[in-house]
Amino acid sequence: MADLKIRKLRKVFDGLEIIKGVDLDINDHEFVVFVGPSGCGKSTLLRLIAGLEEVTSGNISLDDRDITDVTPAKRDLAMVFQTYALYPHMTVKKNMSFALDLAGLDKQETESKVQDAARILELSHLLERKPKALSGGQRQRVAIGRAIVRNPKVFLFDEPLSNLDAALRVQMRLELARLHHDLNATMIYVTHDQVEAMTLADKVVVLNGGRIEQVGSPMELYHNPVNQFVAAFIGTPKMGFLDGRVAAVDAQSVTVALNAGPSIQLPRDNAGVSTGDKVVLGIRPEHIQVVGENESDFKVVMDVTEHLGSDTFCYVKASSGETLTVRAPGDFVADFGQKAALQLDISQCHLFNEDGITIARNQAKDAT
Repeated sequence: MADLKIRKLRKVFDGLEIIKGVDLDINDHEFVVFVGPSGCGKSTLLRLIAGLEEVTSGNISLDDRDITDVTPAKRDLAMVFQTYALYPHMTVKKNMSFALDLAGLDKQETESKVQDAARILELSHLLERKPKALSGGQRQRVAIGRAIVRNPKVFLFDEPLSNLDAALRVQMRLELARLHHDLNATMIYVTHDQVEAMTLADKVVVLNGGRIEQVGSPMELYHNPVNQFVAAFIGTPKMGFLDGRVAAVDAQSVTVALNAGPSIQLPRDNAGVSTGDKVVLGIRPEHIQVVGENESDFKVVMDVTEHLGSDTFCYVKASSGETLTVRAPGDFVADFGQKAALQLDISQCHLFNEDGITIARNQAKDAT
């Protein structure tokens, strides 16, 4: 078992509160990703779990054992850092076995653990090499192998792919996903890259300013963000936003007059807004369609167009000066400055009140 519970956790540095009362449950075998912008506290939270930073208040327990004040070596956790931190004068084999050698583990058992980890990570043919003879991806696998041989209850990863080039990042993402499946282990992973969060996680924890904004599966956060911050952060390209005011409200819908021109009626039960309130409409690129100028009163001007092969991303400007991204087929062609019109998928529009809190869609609509 490897159930981690965090309660009312706080961390203060020189009078500045970095972690502000975090509560979180991480269940056995989960792959949990902490994600958020720089300075949000995700790495600090990981280091608190690892015991590398002292907790100001609150507690951390692992399988009902309070580890808040336990030294890092006795927490039954293993951490993989952003820098590989390999010993340059040691072989791959020695780097992987070093912690076990220090602990005085039987040599035969140590050899078995290293061989098993090397097989899982496809490092068996590299065991006698030194780090300088390895590629970046191979060095990262050695660092992961060093954690595997310890057989910890929880693996901790602090942005382990940030030093790799783009192609290696993709390859290592796949390898980490397979590793989680093969080991059936509990893993906590920190990244600023929400693509890594979406592709790796069972559960995503979105942090902002030392607080948790939302916890859920990647697709739950993608389709049902609790606020505008989460909506903007999750998704590539990111969600577009249009300011407006409430033009009309009834028991089942809200009509929004957008600054960009059109008025849009959205299905919302008891929305909690009144006529005249400021709101923000959110829409993802795949839920916008470019149509003929006579087919919609939502007029835009084409800006930059990016062709990516299977998709084309069109950046457009509305009359209000606001910009949106449209995901179009790969062979879509548009000229810079060309006038066009947009059609929004009403069923996929998000609505946020003036404080950035989501105004939930009708339950009946969500179920269809």
